Amino acid sequence: CSSDLMVQMMETSMYAACAKDLGKYKNSPKQAGKRQAIYESIVDETEKLKKVIQAKHKPTPQEEATYLCDVLKPQMAALREVVDKAEGLIEKALYPFPTYETMLYSHHF
Repeated sequence: CSSDLMVQMMETSMYAACAKDLGKYKNSPKQAGKRQAIYESIVDETEKLKKVIQAKHKPTPQEEATYLCDVLKPQMAALREVVDKAEGLIEKALYPFPTYETMLYSHHF
């Protein structure tokens, strides 16, 4: 399921990348800006997504489909929103996934 994959991507790649990026600012925390809050939001939103995934099994297929559309999908979007914010802050070499720019224009490089 794509939601499980999203959790795995955060826990195996994004958390470490954010920690490394934030660690570069330990001697000058003011320069880190909103990094810590945004990176912590990734963990918070991932934990919320894990809880939503655990509760996705419903008595009927229709109830489960409604839950997936009304609860799971919006939580995935909430996580994606904070990851997109982090993408704009994290050092490019540390970002663990291809950016949109890379996917769209890498054939030009």
